[in-house]
Amino acid sequence: MAVRYELLKQCKQSGARLGRLHTPHGVIETPIFMPVGTLATVKTMSPEELKEMDAQIILSNTYHLFIRPGHEIVKEAGGLHKFMNWDRPILTDSGGFQVFSLGDLRKITEEGVQFRSHLSGEKLFLSPEKAMEIQNALGADIIMAFDECPPYPAEYEYVKNSTERTYRWLKRCKEAHGRPEDQALFGIVQGGEYRELREESARQLVDLDLPGYAVGGLSVGEPHEMMFEILGYTTPLLPKDKPRYLMGVGSPEALIEGAILGIDMFDCVLPTRIARNGTTMTSEGRLVVRNAKFTRDFGPLDPNCDCYTCRNYSRAYLRHLIKADETFGLRLTTYHNLYFLLNLMHQVRQAIMEDRLLDFRDEFMMKYYGTLNPVQKF
Repeated sequence: MAVRYELLKQCKQSGARLGRLHTPHGVIETPIFMPVGTLATVKTMSPEELKEMDAQIILSNTYHLFIRPGHEIVKEAGGLHKFMNWDRPILTDSGGFQVFSLGDLRKITEEGVQFRSHLSGEKLFLSPEKAMEIQNALGADIIMAFDECPPYPAEYEYVKNSTERTYRWLKRCKEAHGRPEDQALFGIVQGGEYRELREESARQLVDLDLPGYAVGGLSVGEPHEMMFEILGYTTPLLPKDKPRYLMGVGSPEALIEGAILGIDMFDCVLPTRIARNGTTMTSEGRLVVRNAKFTRDFGPLDPNCDCYTCRNYSRAYLRHLIKADETFGLRLTTYHNLYFLLNLMHQVRQAIMEDRLLDFRDEFMMKYYGTLNPVQKF
């Protein structure tokens, strides 16, 4: 099997898991946050910088790499690791979420999804078999099954049909997967907001005995309370000896709550996307560095952070760079936000080790959000 999960400890206070995920390109300490490198690059960051901040695994995107440069070119280069000069683990998602985000530009059949390229308008087709062909060519350590991510809200019958199709597609992915010995195929639990559909989906996936399991279709507009409720009854249905991945979630609150609910892996574009607007995450909450009040603020972005940005540059300088649309400003805010979330997960792992994750959560929430029940979500 391409990956092996080792459960080291469960937090006595919360039940959260401390583990190690062994992959062909190294060992990942979990729970972990995975920076997103959609087009084989984490926007504005070099692989060296990602290693400096201790990014243990990054995520790349099947749909976008299929559109450009094309999976054949990446394969010719020796796979994604060589193509982008990254020697640590990589996870690729299946492209399902991106295709379903195209709305009217796509048509779903049992066979797969016909859609138009968001770049050229060219007609393209993605099926479970094609998603496997692309991901086998890219060569990531962990690959995802091709699934349909239903919108929120959606009618019960629609979600039921969609979830059943996702299961049939998963079986086709498993059949078509050409490199099971060095690429771990994860299945994705779907079912929208409907408990019985989620539970049925989880049971079907577990019966297939996969190397790992993801919970998908969350963080698509549903209230946070609903997301945590769904995780609360879905995660216990997944095997304890396999990794669990919550897709597309990256707010500090959700990372901590997700870990408490038994999740091991998270990814999200949030830290990089908001950084490009000058919005940063700090130990005392969200800070929009482009605001005028920082014009003459020569202190560090976050006095409690020892990242490269905070050690070397002031809020005033960052504000100037962001206002002037200087790329260096985006690099510095992106570096800080990624460092912040990776360091948060380090603190979460430490708190699990010390059996105090619930205490840590409350301390963090009060500092970051000023309340234990925040309305603002990042």
